[in-house]
Amino acid sequence: MEVFRTTIAICTLSFLVITACGKSVTDTLQESSQADINLSEQNLLRAMELTDHTVSAHFTGDGMAMARYYNPYTEVRSDEKGSVWMYTAAIEAVNAILHALQLQKENGNAKLYKQNFDRYAELLHRLYDNAAYYLGTFELTSHTQTREWSVYGVHRAASKGSAKVEGIENVYDDQMWLVRELLESYQLTSNSEYLEKAEYLTGYVLDGWDCARDANGDEIGGIPWGPGYVTKHSCSNGPMVSPLVWLHELYKDKGDEIIHRYIDAADGKTRKSKQVKKSDYYLDFAKRIYDWQKAHLLRPDGVYDDMMGGCSPRSPQTETVDGVAYRKGTTCKDRVGPAISYNSGTMLSGAADLLRATGDNQYLQDAANLSDASFRYFAKPGKTNAGYYTYDISGFRNWFNGVLMRGYVDIYAAHEKVDEYINTFQQNLDYGYENFLYNGFLPANLLVGWSADHSKNRTEGMFNFAFAAEYAVLSKYEREK
Repeated sequence: MEVFRTTIAICTLSFLVITACGKSVTDTLQESSQADINLSEQNLLRAMELTDHTVSAHFTGDGMAMARYYNPYTEVRSDEKGSVWMYTAAIEAVNAILHALQLQKENGNAKLYKQNFDRYAELLHRLYDNAAYYLGTFELTSHTQTREWSVYGVHRAASKGSAKVEGIENVYDDQMWLVRELLESYQLTSNSEYLEKAEYLTGYVLDGWDCARDANGDEIGGIPWGPGYVTKHSCSNGPMVSPLVWLHELYKDKGDEIIHRYIDAADGKTRKSKQVKKSDYYLDFAKRIYDWQKAHLLRPDGVYDDMMGGCSPRSPQTETVDGVAYRKGTTCKDRVGPAISYNSGTMLSGAADLLRATGDNQYLQDAANLSDASFRYFAKPGKTNAGYYTYDISGFRNWFNGVLMRGYVDIYAAHEKVDEYINTFQQNLDYGYENFLYNGFLPANLLVGWSADHSKNRTEGMFNFAFAAEYAVLSKYEREK
């Protein structure tokens, strides 16, 4: 299909398959299949191939509008636009590729790095620039202040900066996934704008932490799904742990300070603030969020439930203290399922990062228990194909499962048993790639393949980006291992 044979032009979406030396990633893969390349390089080449085709098919125009669906058999893309979360999946794939390329260079494969790093760094810049179509501004009354914020809404707007973001139009987890990627991008490119934006969004997320006091003077804790919600979810807490540790590590040898806002424990009402070191502030919040989720959402079978419901009050409320309005605290008493793979994955990554930052072996024990429990719970041997493990792929679980895989990779250095868990993802990806790859796309079900009715073969853009990110993470894993 000619849509996949467009040359690179920075000012258009014709990013796809041409490397710096004029060869396509597909051509390179075909040549490499006849040569003796290692698994790390093969994984990376496949990650780039999947990403390039997905960018070309799902993004249109100078504003990089993302079609949620594309059918590689009919070449039809949907009118429905992807949410900011789906859009961020593209950034995740590009970051993972940049990481893998960097590691290839460090281990002697400078050619692959030189051919591809700059073009993916440029794509990364364009993705962030056009993420502004999801950006909007509103005023929020939180537990400690009222102020204006510019954050990312769920839905894409017609122009940059005009997205709806009030109430339920933005959620904290969308900001968290962007914080994670922005920090990754900063580490890869040294672009200070990425760090600045990551810290700004971190401030917004932590402003949502329920610092109201209970009858004992203790913080209630937890971050609701968004400012328009009261339920407190695994997905609006766990994903923030690792980025907070990374921020701690960025500032641990520096004297930078930040304002910490909180509620006085003595009377449970008075709002206070103090200057604290950034490194301490970020690490303290990483621990608090991790501890809150572990205390409230860890199931008896060792994996994490979806959220805390049964909340009082049942919708966001304010209270007036000394003539100033603040958001009231919310107590939630019901742990609600189901267990979803990414909620365990984020806590695995969080435990791995907290272990590195603190040396506290409790995080190692937590991660060992969680990795083993999550594999028992989510991976089903032989359910679809003999010799392969099946993961539930209903709903958005193709992307969720990638977060679990990344958690296993993050804890591998301290708990090598997860190698066998990680290998199941490698096997499934390779089975899908070697049996069902069609015009640069993989089917949603890697072990079953495409439908015989080609009209039913539309794919979620974020799923192909998820597969690409998994391949790139596995490339890095194989090289480091």
